[in-house]
Amino acid sequence: MRICYIAAMKYVYLDHAATTAVRPEVREAMAPYFDDRFGNPSSVHRWGRQAKNALEQARERVAAALGAKRREIVFTGGGTEADNIAVLGRWRALCDSGSASPICCSAIEHKAVLSAAKQCTREGGELIILGVDELGRVQTVAIDEAIRARPAIISVMWANNEVGTIQPIADIAARCQAAGVSFHTDAVQAFGKLRVRVDDVPCDLLSVSAHKVGGPKGTGALFIRGGVDVSALTHGGGQEREVRPGTENVACAVGFAIAAELAAAEQEHEAKRLAGLRDRLQQSLVENIPDLTVNAAGAERLPNILNVSIGGADQEALLIGLDLEGVAASGASACQSGAVTPSHVLAAMGRVRPGDATVRFSLGHTTTAEDIAVAMQAVPAVVRRIRAEVAA
Repeated sequence: MRICYIAAMKYVYLDHAATTAVRPEVREAMAPYFDDRFGNPSSVHRWGRQAKNALEQARERVAAALGAKRREIVFTGGGTEADNIAVLGRWRALCDSGSASPICCSAIEHKAVLSAAKQCTREGGELIILGVDELGRVQTVAIDEAIRARPAIISVMWANNEVGTIQPIADIAARCQAAGVSFHTDAVQAFGKLRVRVDDVPCDLLSVSAHKVGGPKGTGALFIRGGVDVSALTHGGGQEREVRPGTENVACAVGFAIAAELAAAEQEHEAKRLAGLRDRLQQSLVENIPDLTVNAAGAERLPNILNVSIGGADQEALLIGLDLEGVAASGASACQSGAVTPSHVLAAMGRVRPGDATVRFSLGHTTTAEDIAVAMQAVPAVVRRIRAEVAA
């Protein structure tokens, strides 16, 4: 009798910018707060005190990872909520004080920021959009022009979630500070990949998310510098400095604290490791796939993101083909997957070309050299097959 052995497929996850697996250390730390430590932090009995103590310890640890003070950290339901509270909440607070003025953000912000800014316009505000160059960079001259319009708040993301372009956040924040203009930065993708500390950068508000760094989904934090007023978007309780009322998710806050500590501690080493793997994949794809463009090549980019446009390849077919080969990637931000319109980021960069497929490969803590080797073989093969089917 003849026996055939079929090798198991190697599955490769290269969509860490969309989400990451919860780290074992995080799961372990969270577990007790689903069991015997289940108390409500607002309760005065021992269960409540135990939960309150855990919550405040988590706040202290997240603050330390960001170079902030404990009282400057507000836990939220994720990065999207943190962005909304920062942008819309700060704008409303200034309106309430009688000093409402325009709101300003870059054209390549996450939709959480862009949508919050558009809500301001529905409430009577004016929106100023900062354009970017072909590499996705906001120019300092554009910031200076925006400041002259005396906006209530300027929001520019630390690093872009689709193409990885890193902005000169320290310089932008310093310009805003000197002009007395509030500045917010969405650091959801940057945290854990770059040194992100508010004691280095004079921002007023900063958003982070747990599930991008091995923490639980549905949890984030907003840094609000002391003295900066923000109006609550929801009402009904005094939790989280009355900025984000509602019973706190202690388990997830504890998990976020562990994930944030690990991300900050490992950042420098991981950045170098991931950049090496990213560059290896990029070089291989450039050499083996004709008519391929690396978006934002030449700009300072996040070490874990590679965004490419490929001519003559249907995007949906490409992503499905990669999935069938065991490689998970995405076409744009996970919040836009399913959208039929081109990426607003690439459109702002002038990089949209009819007939192109755009793929984002994003690496993370679990990515190995073996994963990259699998992708280096799978991607060109899938592209060749799709192009042949189009040509037939």
